[in-house]
Formats: sequence, structure tokens, C-alpha cells
Amino acid sequence: MERVCFILHVKKDRLEEYKSRHKEVWPEMLEALHETGWHNNSLFLRDDGMLVGYVETPDFQQARAAMAARGVNARWQAEMRDFFEDPGNRNPDEQMRGLEQVFYLP
Repeated sequence: MERVCFILHVKKDRLEEYKSRHKEVWPEMLEALHETGWHNNSLFLRDDGMLVGYVETPDFQQARAAMAARGVNARWQAEMRDFFEDPGNRNPDEQMRGLEQVFYLP
């Protein structure tokens, strides 16, 4: 199982709305994440907009590709795009920058 940590940057003026949107993630989005191998998925948000995500999955690249093929993901990403700082106006799932794991205590 891969443990993956990634970062994104939420626009500071959208923090509260971003948090609110994640209190009611669409059931079909949650189902798609589960079906495509996203487990123990967590998001942590700092008050300056730094978003840290964590997920466990058998194969992160495969899980990302499987989600990218889902229509519900395309709709969710389109709705969430404007919450993030990105000069290229990419979808959030295209902006994820992985962090190198340097220590793990099982």
C-alpha cells in the first residue's frame, strides 16, 4: 500500500467555502474514490491556504488515472478549480504535488 502526501494551495478568500463544500461531498464522488482505490483519504487546511492531502492506495498513478476517467470526477474538478491558486488554471487533481516520504514509524 502506498502512502501519498500532497500539497495544493487554496485561495485565502475561499477557505470557508472550500471547507463547507467538503462537509457535503457528493455521494457518487465518494463512491468513485472508494472504487478506484483511494483509502484513508484526508485533507488538512492551514489558514494561509496550504492544503495537505493524504491517501493510501495500492497504486497512486493507477488510482489517479481511474478517477480521471470518471465523469463525476470531471464535474467535481470543474466545480473546485476556482478554489485553488494556479496560474495554469488546471484542475486540482492535476496540480497535486507529491511530497517525498523521509520517515515512517509503523
